[in-house]
Amino acid sequence: MKFLKTLFACYFLLASLAASASDGPGRWPIEKANKWYRNQPWLVGTNFVPSTAVNQIEMWQEDTFDPETIKRELGWASELGMNTMRVFLHDILWNEDKEGFFKRIDEYLKIADQYGIKTMFVFFDGVWHPVPKAGKQPEPTPHLHNSAWVQSPGKEILSDTSRFDELKPYVQSVLTRYKNDYRVLIWDLFNEPENDNAGSWGEKNRKIEMPKQEKMKQTTELLRRAFAWAREVNPSQPITAGLWGKPTWPETLKEIDRISLFYSDVISFHSYYGPEITQKMVDDLSLYGRPLLCTEYMARGEDSKFENIMPIFAEHKVAAYNWGLVDGKSQTKYPWVTWEKPFTEEPKEWHHDIFRANGKPYSKKEVKFIKKIIKKTNR
Repeated sequence: MKFLKTLFACYFLLASLAASASDGPGRWPIEKANKWYRNQPWLVGTNFVPSTAVNQIEMWQEDTFDPETIKRELGWASELGMNTMRVFLHDILWNEDKEGFFKRIDEYLKIADQYGIKTMFVFFDGVWHPVPKAGKQPEPTPHLHNSAWVQSPGKEILSDTSRFDELKPYVQSVLTRYKNDYRVLIWDLFNEPENDNAGSWGEKNRKIEMPKQEKMKQTTELLRRAFAWAREVNPSQPITAGLWGKPTWPETLKEIDRISLFYSDVISFHSYYGPEITQKMVDDLSLYGRPLLCTEYMARGEDSKFENIMPIFAEHKVAAYNWGLVDGKSQTKYPWVTWEKPFTEEPKEWHHDIFRANGKPYSKKEVKFIKKIIKKTNR
């Protein structure tokens, strides 16, 4: 049995090396990617939106940008030992107010830097509400997970390939401004691009998403272009786009997975699974020889918990970004199933998030564990 596992690993490695012939133009050589990663501590952080923002638009718009809350909550993250955040941008924000948008990003980066926190910025997102709008954002629907999070770009642009190049100035303008900024750690081009949102805005619910196969086709093309736009700027930071969903890669890679895997400088992925499947993901993806970053994990009800997942990441130096820091308007302490099964009170077991809005931890034991493992791994 051990021999067969070794044989499979060797075969997989050879296959992955052969696949490198399909690397996207401008992709960092493996040696460069690994040299960059060796200079990093064990990267640990969260997907961050302040508790006072219902979505990424509300986080960044002038009227609702909240540096006081950002400073307070990043301070709590720093006390845990966290050194990085994954933060979502939006094309609407750039189109509506370029200079104001950059001013607020600069202010956020200044605050994060005060706490020794570097940022991974995300340009596009394929998850939740497909019709984003500028201006006042809706209040959260009570007890509903991420009730007002929005996609970027929205359905109007995503469904029309002829409009994709309207997004190029946004991507390249942001990259150009921060391409050599030490406070920016990495660029994530597209979060879960082909997610069909079936349980929320798709087939099972409000039915205003585009058909699954159409979205797959459109996001595959947009992701390909986004990599090309980013390579034209050639930032000093690495570029990535994450693998997500059922962990059937590398056995059944879709075209969009191939782009994510073979165009990215460093390999990123999501895992909301327990330790056995997460360990297999790490083992499989490690064979490609590039640094690994798990840009989403930790859903307590799915057996993806700090106590059983962080040790795997620490052992293999996989960067670890859990979803959610502080319970707030995004309401991600509620599980995904609230879109199909309404809740009327706070769940006994939180889905995501670490702190309550007053700074008290959801679990003192959990916080103690996070501090201990980060300190031990980065000493």
